[in-house]
Amino acid sequence: MAFQLSDEHRAIRQAVREFGENEIKPVAAEHDQERSYPYEVVEKAAELDLLAPNIPVEYGGPGMDTLSSVIVTEELWRADPGIGSAVGSRGFGSNMIQKYGDEWMKEEWLPRIANGESACCSCISEPAHGSNVAGIETRAEKDGDEYVINGDKMWITNGSIADVAVVMTVTDPDAESPHRGITAFLVPADTEGFEPTKINNKLGIRASDLAEIKLDDVRVPEENIIGELNKGFYQLMDFFASGRSSVASQAVGVAQAAIDAATDYANEREQGGKLIKDYQAVSHKIADMAANTEAARALTYRAASEVQSGDDQLATRFASMAKLTASENAVDVADDAIQVFGGAGFVSDHPVERYYRDARITKIYEGTSEIQRNIIADQVI
Repeated sequence: MAFQLSDEHRAIRQAVREFGENEIKPVAAEHDQERSYPYEVVEKAAELDLLAPNIPVEYGGPGMDTLSSVIVTEELWRADPGIGSAVGSRGFGSNMIQKYGDEWMKEEWLPRIANGESACCSCISEPAHGSNVAGIETRAEKDGDEYVINGDKMWITNGSIADVAVVMTVTDPDAESPHRGITAFLVPADTEGFEPTKINNKLGIRASDLAEIKLDDVRVPEENIIGELNKGFYQLMDFFASGRSSVASQAVGVAQAAIDAATDYANEREQGGKLIKDYQAVSHKIADMAANTEAARALTYRAASEVQSGDDQLATRFASMAKLTASENAVDVADDAIQVFGGAGFVSDHPVERYYRDARITKIYEGTSEIQRNIIADQVI
């Protein structure tokens, strides 16, 4: 299946690319080195409706389709994965509010997320449970017309800067299946007992916020249940394919950034009296990098189209294929880019060492490569 981008898609790509060139690239190394959150870039991104592309127009967002959102993410990560993650994840978790939240939740939070006033986080993973969502241990116990939440969430994007969280909890520990006893709650970050601790010692995407969140007797009203009681796992499943398509686009973006850097360097670096691009070993390496990344891009766009179509089975299959292929390729391409640079690529004078560190996360979050292979096998065997 081939993908011909519409004029609107091409205009979106061009606008985000210009934003990346003008606003992200000049400060990328600084934010990586200082591990600092790019608040000023986020503010500028809000003016272009880049923070939460999928939020509908009626709630203050641009209402982009899935392919448009994927293109936005790809170009943000092409400019810089760390800042791209910080910008692109501002609405992380808001899709749950958008699809299953009560109207008051949507009216209160979606416009604020879209305009950059607030950030959202999704509290799923725990110290002992990452890919195994059904194994979470955080508990929410009914107390009158409130629920009291206790637990520990780990690896939470936006955890220390978010204003609101979507928290996955166990509400029926005696359920016949653990999948049937999980509930999603809307939890404002200023609620007593909501205690984030920023994680600073990351290998990559250092400009993006990451935290551990302890939930110590956090009380929320019963009305803060998102969707249905004990149906949170099944609600969350609705977003696995879109999330994995997004990570695939991140991987395509960082791979393209590595190709761009390697190509520029090959056109200016001389060795043995000629440009290194004139050595077949270098030119063939870059050719493979470009071909494999284009294949990953096509698969990512296919996944986005299947998510948009609403065919859950095809969306699940192609999203896992796209994430697996694009993430594995991104790490390989970033590694090859360092090889093109040689020793110069091993130090922070050039961005390829950063791309190598940044690309690695795409093989882990939203389901590891091993999980994706399990899903694909279940679909095709």
